[in-house]
Amino acid sequence: MKNNTLKFHSLSRRIVSQFCIFTLILSAFYGFFCFIFLYTLEDAFIEREITQEAAYLCSEYQATNQWPNVRNANMALYFSKTNLPADLKSTFIEEPNRREFYGDEGRHYHLYLFPEHPDVHLVAEVSQKLLVRPVREGIVQFFLASGIVLTIIAFFIAYTLGRKTARPLKALADLVDGVAPKNIPNTFAHQFPNNEIGILARTLEDSMQQISKTLEREKCFTRDASHELRTPVAIVKNAVELYQEKNRGNDKNNDIIARISQAAMQMEQTVSTLLILAREEQVSTNKVQIKLLPLVEQSIIDHSYLLQGKQVDVQVSERCHSEVLAQAGMLKVLLDNLISNAFQYTDSGEVSVDVIDEKLIIKNTGAGIEHDISATITEPAVKGSQSTGYGFGLSIVKRLCEHQGWELSVLNDKDTTIVVSFTPLA
Repeated sequence: MKNNTLKFHSLSRRIVSQFCIFTLILSAFYGFFCFIFLYTLEDAFIEREITQEAAYLCSEYQATNQWPNVRNANMALYFSKTNLPADLKSTFIEEPNRREFYGDEGRHYHLYLFPEHPDVHLVAEVSQKLLVRPVREGIVQFFLASGIVLTIIAFFIAYTLGRKTARPLKALADLVDGVAPKNIPNTFAHQFPNNEIGILARTLEDSMQQISKTLEREKCFTRDASHELRTPVAIVKNAVELYQEKNRGNDKNNDIIARISQAAMQMEQTVSTLLILAREEQVSTNKVQIKLLPLVEQSIIDHSYLLQGKQVDVQVSERCHSEVLAQAGMLKVLLDNLISNAFQYTDSGEVSVDVIDEKLIIKNTGAGIEHDISATITEPAVKGSQSTGYGFGLSIVKRLCEHQGWELSVLNDKDTTIVVSFTPLA
């Protein structure tokens, strides 16, 4: 069953979005830097002009011991801070180290203090010489428009690069997404570029080939083992039948012979099930509506010897009078494994069999499966359960459920509860 719960994120879209975000951030930083640079450059020209005028005034004062007239019409000398322009004076008194001031009616002042004459102030009203501030809004609009244009250009560049970069990766994803290992070509890595994607493709190719070989070996082993087991099982069955015919009136060994016969039948069903799993036959093959209760009762009878000498009650719910669409042999193997495990690992207490909402529920009070096994059986959980004796039987049950499209769950609390949902998985 394919997992669609995770939201898909397109790699090419992510490249486009990240590239556009990067362009926006870079444009914002660049615009801010340019804006600060223009302000700094404008102030540098104004400060240079004021400094030149201050040097002239200071040199004339040293020569004549009198302050000359200021050469620039926009500059004036003030010999006391109380005489400063009103819109500058209050701010200067509060911030004596400040050198740039905003006045009323759009006036803008720069102040120069003579180091050797602290009471003399050279004030320049430079509002007519400002170049950046009057067009500040236009500059901001220009930077915004430039940022938008650059983002659009970046989008098309990123879209082209993203598609070109993600195309081989998308092809690789389409090749392996939801495809069974046996349906993937034996060689496909050669069609991808010799870069990181090519390395990934070659690694996947090697992994898929190893998986295919492993699966094929497992299928061959299961098939061959099942074929080899059929002969001794058939011999046991024939020997039991022959013995029963010859000793029909002798009750001395009937119970033992019956148990051997039942075991041979169970082995035959298990072998047939393994063959079906090895051949990967269609799940709908020979499926019919089967009454569940007779199979449950037969499994309980077949494995009742596992309860000898134990104080264990077996409860079968009336709800087991239901029918299940399944293959009879596979359903019998499933019940035999689950019930025999429940009997074997319950020393005292109760084993109950119930059906609720098309779910077979087998609960026992035995030690059960290890606590680190999750509620829903996964592959590591089945491997971990082998230490408790559930391993091979539960492994077969899990494969049967996967083959039939059923869901198998194990719940561990005070009791061990195994749930098989006969509702077909989506």
